Amino acid sequence: MKVFEAIHQFDVRAFMWCMRRKRVALWSRLSRTISRTADGYFYPVIALAMLWLNEARGETIFWAIIIGFAIERAAYFTLKNLLKRNRPADALPEFESYIIPSDKFSLPSGHTSAAFLMAGLLCHFYAPLIWLLYPWACLVGASRVFLGVHFPTDILAGAVMGSSIALLILSWV
Repeated sequence: MKVFEAIHQFDVRAFMWCMRRKRVALWSRLSRTISRTADGYFYPVIALAMLWLNEARGETIFWAIIIGFAIERAAYFTLKNLLKRNRPADALPEFESYIIPSDKFSLPSGHTSAAFLMAGLLCHFYAPLIWLLYPWACLVGASRVFLGVHFPTDILAGAVMGSSIALLILSWV
């Protein structure tokens, strides 16, 4: 248990460091905008666009995205409800997040997991996008901390989960 307590203490210190830098209004708006890019609405559109625009590999990419997200969402909901880690607003007295989260628990970050899954899948098929998609996925994770809805290790867990599922899917295609 000492290990988990040490991780939690690190998490709280890192989280509070981010929160002290969060007071800049521009970063607030930017964090919300970046976070919204990973809300999930664009992922089915991207899957359909791959099917429609890419004749040679479109169907493979489409199914990789669909199956990847089916696995990712199932793992996300299972882990969140199994681990039941409180969000910062519930874990830290007198702290209030900047947005209302979509669910109760924080580990893993679903936005981050989905962003890393999408980055991993698309970069496999379109390698030059690596310079755009992985920085975007990292910014999505950072935005969730700066919005006050996740601890840093929630983001790390989401990134590992999304990347792992991408690798699993890519081993099948």
